[in-house]
Amino acid sequence: MSPEPPDERKPLLVFLNEVAGGRMLLQAVRERQEQISGVVVAAPQNQPSAGQLADADEVREAARARVEVTMALLAEFGIESIGEILDPEPALAVEDAVRAHQPGEVLLSCLSDSRFGFTRRDLVEWVRRRLEPETLVTHVPVRIEDDAIRLDLIHTLVVATKTVAAPDLVNRLRERAAASPHRYTIICPQAGDVGEEQIVRDLASTLAELYRADVDATGQPMCPDPFLAVKNAIEHYRIDEVLISTFSGERSRWLEENLVGRVREITEKQVEHIEVGVPPKAVAAAVAEGGAS
Repeated sequence: MSPEPPDERKPLLVFLNEVAGGRMLLQAVRERQEQISGVVVAAPQNQPSAGQLADADEVREAARARVEVTMALLAEFGIESIGEILDPEPALAVEDAVRAHQPGEVLLSCLSDSRFGFTRRDLVEWVRRRLEPETLVTHVPVRIEDDAIRLDLIHTLVVATKTVAAPDLVNRLRERAAASPHRYTIICPQAGDVGEEQIVRDLASTLAELYRADVDATGQPMCPDPFLAVKNAIEHYRIDEVLISTFSGERSRWLEENLVGRVREITEKQVEHIEVGVPPKAVAAAVAEGGAS
């Protein structure tokens, strides 16, 4: 019996520069599943596109969140991956990742006009010149500016943490997108009583549900201050409306701090507060008391 031929498949490198990938990135990875040996998700520790962060630790955490949300999203579709946080300089980071993992292709997820270094060189062009033809480079653009000029598309900033995976919220987002074209940017300000792992899982679950309905969306955990998180996002994205979500019947710190009113003061866009479902703790308490089945 002749020996089995060696497996010539190589890893696929998913490189997230400043932004978390969306539906186009997921589709690109799924299309390559049968031709690759594995998936590596990597991000440089650079400033995320949505707003300013205070220090190096926050920048690193933001990069880690982009990687973890992307890995969790891939897992929703049965794709296992490993993740890495790399040098803040994207050019050095992508070279380090290619040297370490020897991928056959790099999916470069970034804005179309991404620049780096003091000379503000074009990142996509530089990476292609540096890596090809040995390693194929495919730019998967994150469409922020393109969305802003589409008159048929409503770009909604969704602010949700505890409710981000609530079925009521997901259904409402799908219904809005079915009625008229929408793109959602979901930000999840971190909350003390909700662990980051739970936020990552819930956000990835919601993104997966939207992608299954062919709805464009991106999302990431944000700093714990909800007003600052929203303010940063509004300053960066050309949004058409803001949707702030809380559980129905729950004392919300966001409402106690008048988050909705404060956001309305800094934007002329429509700001809507919606209450969805009931908190999981309330459901559990009702079940324990025999008040729900």
